[in-house]
Amino acid sequence: MTPSAQNLISTFDQLPELEKKEVAAPILHRTLQLDFPPLSDEELILSAEEVFLELDRREAADAQS
Repeated sequence: MTPSAQNLISTFDQLPELEKKEVAAPILHRTLQLDFPPLSDEELILSAEEVFLELDRREAADAQS
């Protein structure tokens, strides 16, 4: 990732939740116009695993609070 892309992500991470949602919508809309290669089964499995691990972390954190 280029430094300017890293800066963009870092700046996005610092936004309040409401602003993140306001910014994410137009970015997601623009990405629909990009030509991405299809994901392999392995990539899909790894992505799903990351999602479930994050959900487990959030669930554990919610249980502690």
